[in-house]
Amino acid sequence: MKGKLVIISAPSGAGKSTIVRHLLESGLNLEFSISATTRQMREGEANGREYYFLSVDEFREKVSRGEFVEWEEVYSDHLYGTLKSELDRIWRKGSNVVFDVDVMGGINLKRIFDKQALSIFIMPPSIAELKARLEKRGTDTPEKIIMRVKKAESEMAFSDQFDAVVVNEDLQNAFAEVQNLVVTFLS
Repeated sequence: MKGKLVIISAPSGAGKSTIVRHLLESGLNLEFSISATTRQMREGEANGREYYFLSVDEFREKVSRGEFVEWEEVYSDHLYGTLKSELDRIWRKGSNVVFDVDVMGGINLKRIFDKQALSIFIMPPSIAELKARLEKRGTDTPEKIIMRVKKAESEMAFSDQFDAVVVNEDLQNAFAEVQNLVVTFLS
């Protein structure tokens, strides 16, 4: 038995993780799809909660065995992907899947699952605001922030490939808009 999928994508710092957390707390029979990644675990994260943390070799081995629905090399040796076993785990419980994925991952998932999935692009109000949010977050070096902002500018050009675009200028409004889209899709 397969359920539905809700795909939330955005440039880094646009608020997608905050919006996904809100959706998960709103009683909509959604469960978070934990992605696999080769990036280093950040303070406060746990393997199997935020991500399945894998070495580059482990990740590439799973790719060669066809264990991913989709995967991408976001930066050199920074791989992210969705394990088939993760979707099966959620669907066996009778839940629908919610994804917090980068833009290309969102496009790939929508292409694979088509009408079974709702894809929502979270748009920052501006590049300047996005840069300020990344700086305030304090998890990246200034060089990494510049890299993320450049990537965000190119990712925003893909927003038209999503079912809906929500501008996250006011978080409460963005919450409401996303929740309305999801409720309509799931009903």
